[in-house]
Amino acid sequence: MKKVILFALMITFAGFGFSQETGKKLTKIPAIDVKNLDGEVFNTSEISNDGKPVIISFWALWCKPCIRELTTIADVYDDWIDETGVKLYAVSIDDARSSSKVLPTVNGKGWDYEVLLDQNSDFKRAMNVNLIPHTFILNGKGEIVWQHTSFAEGGELEMFEILKKVAKGEDVSSDSH
Repeated sequence: MKKVILFALMITFAGFGFSQETGKKLTKIPAIDVKNLDGEVFNTSEISNDGKPVIISFWALWCKPCIRELTTIADVYDDWIDETGVKLYAVSIDDARSSSKVLPTVNGKGWDYEVLLDQNSDFKRAMNVNLIPHTFILNGKGEIVWQHTSFAEGGELEMFEILKKVAKGEDVSSDSH
């Protein structure tokens, strides 16, 4: 009998957790100091794009799916900018030892993104990022409206569809992962 009651309580609390998740309000980006590729301090509260969509992508040098996602987006990024005005911030979570390799990688791949270095993982923790790649889309007000983890070929097409809706001011809450 105790097991049945415990199981019922677990189901109740699990359901409560899910219902809270779906009713969650849009979130703003926390204010965390990171560095840009020039070594200058950049506060993440400054992430913005003049009322247009923003992508924040957490990645690392050792993460092959991260590199594939950012490289795939790089191939179509100019078209995305033309159509939606989007700006992408690629946030490297590489530590101080390996972050010196970020700039050569970015240049070698031809990524035309704003690249930020989160060497202590403070921003990563504040954004509750556990798996990478972890990509967020923000609306023109700087609110997180969509996010996903991992990368599969074709994932950029879904992301582009979401971006087009966000750029038009449409609701994408039902499209979230």
